[in-house]
Amino acid sequence: MSKGRAQADEYYPGPVHQPPVHIAGTHVEHTHGHHPKLQHHFDTMAQQIEASTLGMWVFLVTEIMFFGGLFMCYLVYRTASPEGFAEASHHLNVTWGAVNTIVLIVSSLTMALGVRAAQTSAPPKTQVAWIVATMALGAAFLGVKAIEYTDKFTHHLVPGPYFKWEGKHPAAAEMFYSLYFCMTGLHALHMVIGLGIMMVIGIMAWRRQFDADYYTPVEVSGLYWHFVDIVWIFLFPLLYLIGGHFTE
Repeated sequence: MSKGRAQADEYYPGPVHQPPVHIAGTHVEHTHGHHPKLQHHFDTMAQQIEASTLGMWVFLVTEIMFFGGLFMCYLVYRTASPEGFAEASHHLNVTWGAVNTIVLIVSSLTMALGVRAAQTSAPPKTQVAWIVATMALGAAFLGVKAIEYTDKFTHHLVPGPYFKWEGKHPAAAEMFYSLYFCMTGLHALHMVIGLGIMMVIGIMAWRRQFDADYYTPVEVSGLYWHFVDIVWIFLFPLLYLIGGHFTE
């Protein structure tokens, strides 16, 4: 081994991917040593997928702690005034909340089908179709939230100097709607971010960048989308259904 080669090996910053050689009779065929999407600091695609998935799960744990603070505030204030929270919740539109719940559940299905399409090397049109369907459902969810928020502004149910409440528990009602806007607003922000991510994934899918060997971006994006959907599954009963226990 030459001195120059030894120095190069000594200072090489990452793993060396040696291309395998296949010998068929007297013909020698050289193949690529790794997938073109394999980053230099990973040895195999499997290792890269595991690292990416783990990174997304770690990120989602921080998101759980983020939303967990709001859920804890909700628990504390609802315990302090259960009747006031029930009275305030009674004025939310349960039908719109149920529609949005169904929309997000279906969007989780289309997202899962989009991931499956990438994993099975489905045609780009199929992959993009599922991503677009997911985006359409996400946009429908935000449209319903816009309708609900408009109704709250119209009836002066936005916490602040113009908040008006003619019920028995005005202070508890204002606290309820403060948490309502914080929790649903933060969730809606995550949905907007998710739509942006889906747009990028859709463009990548259209450019034929995903196949059975490389689908990590679709998979980790799907994990994020499912997390946002699950958060809403908790928000819907806590905010919309407790009003059913209120009697005027």
